Amino acid sequence: MTNPDLTAFRAEVRAFLDASLTPELARAGRRATSVFSEPQHSIAWQRILTARGWGAIDWPVEYGGTGWSPIQKYVFAAECARAGTPNLLPQGLKMVAPVLMHYGSSEQKAFFLPRILSGEHYWCQGFSEPGSGSDLASLKLKAERDGDHYVLNGSKIWTTHAHHANWMFALVRTSTEGKPQAGISFVLIDMATPGLTIDPIISLAGEHELNQVFFDNVRVPIANRLGEENEGWSVAKYLLTFERGGRYAPTLFAALGRLRDEAGGDPVLQDRIRREAVTVEALEAIELKSIGASGAEAALYASVLKVQGTEAEQRIAVLGCDVAGPEGWAVPDGQSSDRLATAVPRYLNGRAATIYAGSNEIQRDLIARVSLG
Repeated sequence: MTNPDLTAFRAEVRAFLDASLTPELARAGRRATSVFSEPQHSIAWQRILTARGWGAIDWPVEYGGTGWSPIQKYVFAAECARAGTPNLLPQGLKMVAPVLMHYGSSEQKAFFLPRILSGEHYWCQGFSEPGSGSDLASLKLKAERDGDHYVLNGSKIWTTHAHHANWMFALVRTSTEGKPQAGISFVLIDMATPGLTIDPIISLAGEHELNQVFFDNVRVPIANRLGEENEGWSVAKYLLTFERGGRYAPTLFAALGRLRDEAGGDPVLQDRIRREAVTVEALEAIELKSIGASGAEAALYASVLKVQGTEAEQRIAVLGCDVAGPEGWAVPDGQSSDRLATAVPRYLNGRAATIYAGSNEIQRDLIARVSLG
């Protein structure tokens, strides 16, 4: 795509956002304190995008994707970040959908993918378990065969938006023989199934985003498994490539732009913002270089970007608290400005960024193994 074509594309996206992003959705985007927006906003925005044909920019055209080039997708992400759109739910569009496309049967694809695109299905991720920490392979949620069903007993924890979700993708223990990774299967669970209960976990920021989910003889059809039985570890590794990789730089540039305006004439804060902008420029260079990567190279880039992106995110969150000042630590009310209402919650929520999707210590180990042998 030539520069004039890309300029025209950027103008088209910007005009669409200016016309379609309602004041309510724009406010929701500004006041989001993590990568998750509340479903009434994320689903509303997804439906607006889907009506325009832009609801799943990373999907293949045959499933409803745009057919855009990688650089067009990057420009679109940058313009959305600039406009402050609500975040779309990643578990459906960016995580389980690619797994369905790769591992799913024709029946599974036909049932789930249109409902993910429309927002009818709202997904959560059942990976982490109590006592497992970052050792995902130590999971214990037992799935025993009973006819054409698995019967699940155990629990999952840190399950984001489980209280909103109507579907969960989860890793379950179908065998205890051999290596721990060898006895895991990947299943899709209807959250309305009897025996499934959800307990809220309130964050340090006072927000209800996380949950613990309990399974008491929950019956899941074997037809809802993706991949072969006991081969869910490979499915999970494929999914994590999409969870870890991402377009961090556009969102971070937008955050720095807002901080630059809010910091005013404070020379110390402005200097810190400029220094952080240099690191985000370096991150953007890596993201652009990763475009088109596949296989082991894509997995390596995903780990690198996860480390660099989340650590930059945390540093910028600290900057946000310093720009907000002492007032930012007060309990926000409905009259608080966006800056004062979100600075500290973003900082507190962001502490988990270097842990979820595989801790950054694990990512550094993966990088060393691949690049250094």
